Amino acid sequence: MTNYATSDLSLAAFLKLRGLKLLSASKLATGRFEFIFNDDGTADTLSIDFANSEFAAYDANLRALKKALNSRVK
Repeated sequence: MTNYATSDLSLAAFLKLRGLKLLSASKLATGRFEFIFNDDGTADTLSIDFANSEFAAYDANLRALKKALNSRVK
């Protein structure tokens, strides 16, 4: 088995939901997150599945709403 790393929180949640074992989660000095999974050979396929799923659409809408809220004049 190998490791699969991502900085995408939504993809990490999807991989965990699909059964990949999370080995570590950390915040890097750059401020980005890093999630490392134990890859049984399915992580690349699952990442494509995520991109084509309603989970990705949900995530995009969530980000758009957050951006709209943050851009409003206070």
